[in-house]
Amino acid sequence: MRKLIVSVLTSLDGYYEGPGHDLAVMPMEDAFNTHNLDLMRQASTLVYGSTWFRGNWEHWSAVAADSSAGDREHETAQLVTSLDSLVISDSLTIASDEPWSSTTRVVSRDQAPEEISRLKEGEGGDLLMFGSSTTWNPLLAQGLVDEVIVLVGAALLGDGSKVYAGPRAQLRLLDAQVLADSELVALRYAVATADG
Repeated sequence: MRKLIVSVLTSLDGYYEGPGHDLAVMPMEDAFNTHNLDLMRQASTLVYGSTWFRGNWEHWSAVAADSSAGDREHETAQLVTSLDSLVISDSLTIASDEPWSSTTRVVSRDQAPEEISRLKEGEGGDLLMFGSSTTWNPLLAQGLVDEVIVLVGAALLGDGSKVYAGPRAQLRLLDAQVLADSELVALRYAVATADG
């Protein structure tokens, strides 16, 4: 059975973006990009909220066309633009002439639990979601997230968007490590089910 894995970068005080949705204040490091690529290599479906989807796809499309980008960036771009994408949104529509139309489907928030469950029962690599806290928080509360990877960066923001705002969730630590050549601590958790 496939897993739904969520990976999110946070400050030490638990914010995944700064005030006003500012990502520039986040403790980004080069190791963050290597970590994301490693996860994508194991995935066959990327799951998004609508806010993150379009900007992410356009950014990596530009990287794919940039001959000066490095091998890691080109591989990331190839995966972002070729893996199947599921966008959870009540407002986004995709026209047939958009460059991502052949690999991307949109489902409403109400339809998302059923669609995620269906995909998890299929064959292939993991379902992978980055950030999009307002999208994955409800999925975790509904028992659909299998693992949460929290990259804790060396910064205190004092304000911003909290990484989780749902009901209490029981987690079990699977692994903790400092990413190579960085100050990012990767905490990998299994989401505990009702039966343990």
